[in-house]
Amino acid sequence: MKKSLILLITFLATITSRSWPQAALVFLTDFGLKDGAVACMKGVAFGVDPNLKMFDVTHEIPSYNIWEAGYQLKQTAPYWPPGTVFVAVVDPGVGTERKSIVAKTKTGHYFVTPDNGTLTFIAEDLGLAEVRQIDENVNRLAGSEKSYTFHGRDVYAYTGARLAAGVIMFEQVGPALEPQVVMIPYEKARFENGVVHGNIPILDAQYGNIWTNIDAATFKQLGIEYGAMVSVQIKNEGRVVFVGKMPYVRTFGEAPVGRPLLYLNSLLNVSFAINQGNFAKAHGISSGPGWQVKIEK
Repeated sequence: MKKSLILLITFLATITSRSWPQAALVFLTDFGLKDGAVACMKGVAFGVDPNLKMFDVTHEIPSYNIWEAGYQLKQTAPYWPPGTVFVAVVDPGVGTERKSIVAKTKTGHYFVTPDNGTLTFIAEDLGLAEVRQIDENVNRLAGSEKSYTFHGRDVYAYTGARLAAGVIMFEQVGPALEPQVVMIPYEKARFENGVVHGNIPILDAQYGNIWTNIDAATFKQLGIEYGAMVSVQIKNEGRVVFVGKMPYVRTFGEAPVGRPLLYLNSLLNVSFAINQGNFAKAHGISSGPGWQVKIEK
């Protein structure tokens, strides 16, 4: 009896002292997978807590493309449960005066990232509840103090893992800042004087379809029905890149093969495609804050 009691007490002490993961840890970078950079980050996280559950959004963000990193977070984050910790590292200003932060959204998600515009869409869509600057005197991998070019490993992965594992609370990240972040300016979706305006935030890379930020409700203000033709103009930094007409359809097969069409994508935003073709390649179109769209009857 006495031996059984001792074993029970030992077991309870073990599970009480063990650091159990409280949230998923999700990584996004522009590092690619050709070398060990991502593995280094995950190794640091594993060292914080080997029970952490780690996942990836992508590591194939084009080099230095803060805008696309932000949009991938916009697409992905709402489908993860509150408490999820995202470590997002696209950091062309690594080692400079840009702040290293953890942002908590009004939905209860956490984002560990340089404050360089990466959270533009997250701030707009999920809202910012609190922002804290990472105190590197506490939340930095031991022995990395003389490393200035790999904050993804030394600061962000380490801090994100500690937060996700419950080693630190959000309040222990560092000093509180104003609940705001660096924002990238771009053309917002709007209806004005019979014309719908918007931006091209990203391409459907596999097929070359053009995804805009024009939501179905804004587009509906044109009064267009399925099958009707619309006029589309696309500019980049003020230069006209494409002008043409196309039908508004439910799906690709409603337009002839090789012909352009307008449809609502899986996010219910206006998009352009060529049936069984590549719209972006055919017309030299890309994405980013400088790309603008106009649609009218």
